[in-house]
Amino acid sequence: MKRQRGRGRVTLAAMAAMCAVAALPGQARAAGEPSPYTFDDEAKRVQGTPVNSNGPELTAGSTYRDSIKPGEKRYYRIDLDATSNAYVSAVAVPEHGRKVAYADKLAVSIEDRSGSECSDGEADFGSALYARPVADYATRRIERDRSSCQEAGAYYVLLERTSDAASGSEPWDVEIRFVSEPELKEAEPTAAPESWESASPAAPGGGPQKRAGGAGFHDATSLEQGEWQDAIAPGQTLFYRVPVDWGQQLFVSADLGNSPEGDSLQGVGNALAVALHNPARGLVDEESSVYYDGKQKSMALDPLPPVAYENRYDSDSSVAAMRFAGWYYLSVTLSPEMAKAFSEKPMPLTLRVNVTGQAEAGPAYDGPAGDFQVTDDDRAAADSGKNADAAEKSGTMVVVAAAGIGAGTVLVLGLGAWTLLARRRGGAAQGPASVPAQGQAPAAHQAHAARAQDPPAAAYGPATGYGYPPAQSPQPPQGRPGQGHGYGQYGPPPGR
Repeated sequence: MKRQRGRGRVTLAAMAAMCAVAALPGQARAAGEPSPYTFDDEAKRVQGTPVNSNGPELTAGSTYRDSIKPGEKRYYRIDLDATSNAYVSAVAVPEHGRKVAYADKLAVSIEDRSGSECSDGEADFGSALYARPVADYATRRIERDRSSCQEAGAYYVLLERTSDAASGSEPWDVEIRFVSEPELKEAEPTAAPESWESASPAAPGGGPQKRAGGAGFHDATSLEQGEWQDAIAPGQTLFYRVPVDWGQQLFVSADLGNSPEGDSLQGVGNALAVALHNPARGLVDEESSVYYDGKQKSMALDPLPPVAYENRYDSDSSVAAMRFAGWYYLSVTLSPEMAKAFSEKPMPLTLRVNVTGQAEAGPAYDGPAGDFQVTDDDRAAADSGKNADAAEKSGTMVVVAAAGIGAGTVLVLGLGAWTLLARRRGGAAQGPASVPAQGQAPAAHQAHAARAQDPPAAAYGPATGYGYPPAQSPQPPQGRPGQGHGYGQYGPPPGR
């Protein structure tokens, strides 16, 4: 009984969920419309502590949210095994329009129980001194020739904010993500590549297409190779992501269109800041040296090596960051000074993305690759432009739809079988009346006894129309079997 009622509820819930998911907008932002940073809606709120042993525990595959003030230290705990590599990233999100200086940064590091630092990273603003989301990561990597940070056990993540005296004193929001990379089944080469193709490829074909960027890593808009047009407002940061597989090479350039307001005599330095982050949100490269004077400007990231496991052994941090396949993230910020020099209106932005080389087989991980792979679903998302959040909701919709269809099918089949059984029993009851044998119950009583073995009407909803009477229902009048009295069309035969 309860199982049938539960299935009905699953069906209704499935239909509601499908409608809700279907109503979600494909793009949450119209082109050029300013928007704040979008945090992962599943990020867990935590509060780091100044003492490492008291810090909240982070688990692999999860995202967290905290805040940090100038000069403050925040500790968190992670538990690691002795085989896998760990990556903890931090995205610093200053309030829009706040003042930042060259010395402002958010450092992230991982320490072992003896206080030895495994590695560190710095999220800073470089020469483009305006508030925007900046990110980097720290790692715990298993290395044969290293003695520290190799044991299983507790490790500590430290966030430390350094601030210039002239900068704002407001706390920064921080998005933290912890991901784990499994060990290899067999050892890979440890020699980093010494050279690679550095000539920029020809402009991607197919013509320009419009695609609106997201407002954070979590809702970064998916791109594939091509020429993509958007609009960006002064002070705004847009996020995109590109799937890059093992053996493939990524080339990115950005064009800022001419100003419709005409040329400006003053111009703006560091007008456009472009940053590239790897699948673990580690900084790969950034560029912001363009000087804008009202005419169209173009800038490009330095050529990077093809994605390879052995890149991690290179001393150049940009090369080392191209160490695994997966989604590579682009963030683009337009200087807020553009509003004063030219206009507050959004300006045309064009991204040219080239992904060259054939995808190769990746390293033999001893476990699921997780974020460090490119799947067919990833390629489909890049083709359609879905961001991570929309792609996840689409997957949920498919599962919910399947559950709804399955539950609905079971319910319909169950009702059909029950109705057929009722018809057969009703037909037998309307046959020629006979005198019951000694000790045998009258036919009407037999019908009631047979129905007692059926599922109760409550299992499918109200009794009306399903052949079961309400409590204390009167008997049907003579000559009119069951009509309007709860027995339905196939009730007991008329009395004689």
